[in-house]
Amino acid sequence: MQMMVNWNGTLMPLQDARIPVFDHAYLYGDGVFEGIRLYNRRIFRMDEHLQRLYDGIRHLDIRGMIPYEELKQRIIDTVEASGAENAYIRVSVSRGTGIGLNPENIDQTPNVMIAVTRLALYPPEMYETGLHVVTVSLRVPTPDSIDPRIKSIGRYVGNIQAKMEANRQGAGEGLMLNAQGYVAEATGDNLFLVHDGVLRTPHPSCGILKGITRQTVIEIAHDLGIPVREEWLTLHDVYNAEEAFLTGTAAEIIPMVSLDRRPIGDGRPGELTQRIIREFRQRTREIGVPVPAGVR
Repeated sequence: MQMMVNWNGTLMPLQDARIPVFDHAYLYGDGVFEGIRLYNRRIFRMDEHLQRLYDGIRHLDIRGMIPYEELKQRIIDTVEASGAENAYIRVSVSRGTGIGLNPENIDQTPNVMIAVTRLALYPPEMYETGLHVVTVSLRVPTPDSIDPRIKSIGRYVGNIQAKMEANRQGAGEGLMLNAQGYVAEATGDNLFLVHDGVLRTPHPSCGILKGITRQTVIEIAHDLGIPVREEWLTLHDVYNAEEAFLTGTAAEIIPMVSLDRRPIGDGRPGELTQRIIREFRQRTREIGVPVPAGVR
């Protein structure tokens, strides 16, 4: 695999890629992004990721974005040029180029970057033993500041600060609450709990990003006959869960075995969690947009 970048339609190796110093995402975090997985030369849930990307573009009123099908083809071309079998695909879109907050004073031609690279959030052994998580003090943004459904670049500075807080406590991940004290999400992942054979997950109105892997888990649960409830949850619900796990494109599905030094269930990855992980891995081998084998 060669790590490749597509910058505004031009393909290049990662080491040759450059961005303008006045790119609005670089200066102000003014843009949106998606992380997408490639499994066995299949781009997993690409349409769902791109739909969320374009929803964010419309919400932020980023003008002049290339058509959906063109972006989709650029992603396929970049993966093909990389020769990757399995990879992490990053798609970033900024409003344009120019200094100053006022978009009317810049070149509002979106900069579109696609990178094919590798990303592993957690060591492999943690998928077997599970994550130890702590509740962090930093809260998720409220919808009157920035809607959490937008995967915007700038909002993630808060997630980074929350992750650093968890790191200082020696934890594998940090759990974030919303302004009302209800459970929202981890710094880069959605949360699921198991109670009496029922999957419970924070309701989207709690301030979460509606994850693509989260939705895949909900679909898996329905197919397996496992009830799913989207609810307003508190720390009490997490402390008393029988099982817990986190989901995300980069994280995939990883068991969570403790919160704030309290074991969840028996402190080991649960049976239902492992069943869902097995089914998810099977689907990653079967679902996705196939990428032709490129000539390199």
